[in-house]
Amino acid sequence: MSAVPPLTQVEPRFLAADVGGTHTRVGLVRPGGADESDVVVLAHHKYVCADYPSLGAILAEFISSHSACAGIDRVTIASAGVVLDDVVINANLPWRISLSELRSQLRLSELHYINDFQAAAHAAQCMDPADSLLLTPGVSAAAMGPVLVVGPGTGLGAAVRIPHRGGTVVLPTEAGHIAFAPGNARETAILEWTRQRGFSHVPTERFVSGPGLVNLYEAICAIDGIEPELRAPAAITEAARRLDAPAREAVLTFCALLGSTIGDLITVSSAKSVFIAGGILPQLKDFLPHSQFHARLLDKGVMHAALERVPVRLIENDRLGVIGAASWYLEHLSQSSQS
Repeated sequence: MSAVPPLTQVEPRFLAADVGGTHTRVGLVRPGGADESDVVVLAHHKYVCADYPSLGAILAEFISSHSACAGIDRVTIASAGVVLDDVVINANLPWRISLSELRSQLRLSELHYINDFQAAAHAAQCMDPADSLLLTPGVSAAAMGPVLVVGPGTGLGAAVRIPHRGGTVVLPTEAGHIAFAPGNARETAILEWTRQRGFSHVPTERFVSGPGLVNLYEAICAIDGIEPELRAPAAITEAARRLDAPAREAVLTFCALLGSTIGDLITVSSAKSVFIAGGILPQLKDFLPHSQFHARLLDKGVMHAALERVPVRLIENDRLGVIGAASWYLEHLSQSSQS
């Protein structure tokens, strides 16, 4: 990221929020100085979305809980979805977000919205590779070029960071809504079972996400004539570790589908490296070496030779979205001051 000029006209502190379908993370942040990271997080808290009637209620509680927030009137929000006529369009959020209502409720002078994986892509460029887990043993060096950031959380998010004129441009996507493509007979049976439930369009995130793991487990149980007993990703993961057959198949199928999806996205974006930004994967990382994750990532016909050179890393940082939203805002501010 380009150097951030001193902020002399406005209070250097502001709020950055990472809004997900399950949790919202809020941070009080400021730009870093000499010998500091680009973004300094002064305070941070994670909220359960279902416990609050709105995003405004969460932000108001954070502000009232931290005296250092007094006078703060700038907020940047990172969330899955897109803004259409002032409203965030997102199937996974528990409440409606109107930007104008939020601005009025909190008396903000500035309110910015960016896609959550647009934020993750900005955060990834602030991360030291040593702070991530390499998922492609023997493939660690990345060529110069686009970087793909992807994550299976409440949905499936993805963004591409592209080098441009000495800086970067981040392209947000809605990759989770791409049509699911099975890679073997078992996955075809899962797709057909889902279609029989009335789904005319089956998006990839129907299976490659936190809720997607539950959907895989339920489909496998139904196909095999087993009564499903588990209802949460964590329960399915623990059952898989105890070698429960449908749970283990669901987890290994999830890993394979994630690899296949990442391979598709690399092929489309010409990415030279990949960061997986948290989500459900940290809880499943011990299954990856025993799954078809990497094999399916590479199984793209003539693209195999190119894909096998792409390093894939897992970032485990609970503040990633907050840092990314703040990083985007500071870059936006820097560009505005130079124009």
